[in-house]
Amino acid sequence: MQQTDPSSPRILIADDQADVLKALRMLLKPGGCQVTETISPAGVIAELAEREFDVLLMDLNYTRDTTSGREGLDLLPRVKELDGALPIVVMTAYGSVEIAVEAMRQGASDFIEKPWDNERLLTILRTQTELVRAVRRGRRLEAENRLLRDEDRPPLIAESEPMQRVLRMIANFGASDANVLITGENGTGKSLIAGALHRASPRASKSMITVNAAGLSEGVIESELFGHVRGAFTDAKSERIGRFEAADGGALFLDEISNLPVNLQPKLLRVLETGEFERVGSSRTQRVDVRILSATNADIYGEVEAGRFRQDLLYRLNTVEIEIPPLRERREDILPLATHFLAGHAQRYRKRLTAFDAGATRAILSYQWAGNVRELDHMVERAVLMADGEVVEAGDLALRPAREGVQQLEDLTLDEVEEVLIRKALSRFEGNVKQAAEALGLSRSGLYRRLAKYGLLQDE
Repeated sequence: MQQTDPSSPRILIADDQADVLKALRMLLKPGGCQVTETISPAGVIAELAEREFDVLLMDLNYTRDTTSGREGLDLLPRVKELDGALPIVVMTAYGSVEIAVEAMRQGASDFIEKPWDNERLLTILRTQTELVRAVRRGRRLEAENRLLRDEDRPPLIAESEPMQRVLRMIANFGASDANVLITGENGTGKSLIAGALHRASPRASKSMITVNAAGLSEGVIESELFGHVRGAFTDAKSERIGRFEAADGGALFLDEISNLPVNLQPKLLRVLETGEFERVGSSRTQRVDVRILSATNADIYGEVEAGRFRQDLLYRLNTVEIEIPPLRERREDILPLATHFLAGHAQRYRKRLTAFDAGATRAILSYQWAGNVRELDHMVERAVLMADGEVVEAGDLALRPAREGVQQLEDLTLDEVEEVLIRKALSRFEGNVKQAAEALGLSRSGLYRRLAKYGLLQDE
C-alpha cells in the first residue's frame, strides 16, 4: 500500500453535488493533496472527530433549492468548537456578498464563488495550509515551553569505572531511537542520564518533555499524558494538548514509571506500539513520533511478578536498560562531585569558599550517602551556609563518620540491609536457594535476581 506524504495538504471537502466533488478531486489530487469528501454537515462533524485536517472547503447549502446559506452558517461555530485553528473556506454559487460577509464573521477564513477560478482556489488552499501549520507549530512550541523543566542541571561527573560504563552506554545507544529504561536508587541522577541520552540523539533539536508519574494523581495523569478536549470533565474549560503531543518529534521522559496506574498502562502500550492515542473526551485519533525514556527506583521486575506492572509494557520500555550505580559504588566521583557543588553554592551565596579541609574530606569519603548525589548536593549547600572561613571544615558538614570495622543498622542503606539478610538466610539454610527464598518471602527467581545484583551467585 502506498504511503501518503505527511507534508501533503489534508483537505476536507463538503458539498452535496457529485459533479462538484469530482471536479475538486480532479483538481486537487494531482497536486498532491490528500482529499476527503463528505456530502452533509453531519459528515463534516464526523470526519473532524476522527482526524485532523489543514483546510475545510465547504458549501453553504445542502438542501435542494436552498440558497440562504443557513445550513453552512450554522455549521461554522460547530466546526470551530471542534478545531478552533482549522481554516474554513466557504463556497457559494450565488455570489452573495452578504452571505460571504456573514460567513467570515462566523469564523470562515476566505470564500470562493462557483464556478471557481482554479489558480485562485489553489492559492487560497496553499496559503491557508501554511498558516494553520504555522499556528499549530507555535502552539506546540508554547506548550513545550510551559512543560519543560529547568535545564540548569549539574554536568555528568564520571571518573569511576561504573560511571564510565554508563557513559559508554550513552554513547552506544544515545544516537538510536531505542526506548531506554533507567534504573537506580533515589538521587543517583537518572534524569541527568535521560537528558544526556536525548542530547546524544538525532532528536536533540526537539524538546525532551518530562512527566513524573509519582507526582500526579490518578485522576489527572491521563489528561497530562494525552491532553483533553473542552468539556471532557468538570474543570476542562478549554482544550489542552498533552505531553505526548508536546514531545512529538522529540522525547518523553517518564520518571517513576512504576507508579503508572494499571488502568493507563494499556493506553501507554498502544502509543508505544502504534504512535496513536485520543485526547480525553475525544474520539479523534492522534498520531505522534516520540522516543520514550523512562526511569524507576523500584524493583520493576518485582512489580511485574506482583501483577502491578504489565510485562508487555516493560518489554517495550526496556529495549535498552541502564542501571545507575549508587554513590557508595562510585567513590572516585564523590570528591569531584562535592567540589563541583561547593563552587556552585559558594557563588550562589557569595561566599569565598574554595575547598574542603582534610577533616571534611575524610568525613565526606567515609559517609554512606544513602541519598546518593542528591544528598551530597544538599549536604554541601548546608555546609556552605554554615562555614565561616575560606574552607569547609568537618563540623560544617554535620555528618557522622563511619566507625572503623563497625556498621550499625541505622548506618546501612536499604540495599545493604537486604544484602545482609540474604547472606544470613543463605548461611542459615546452607546455600539452599529455595529454602532461603521461602524464608525471605521471595520467589526463587526474585532471589536469583538479587543474588546476581549483589554478586552472591557463587555463594549458593
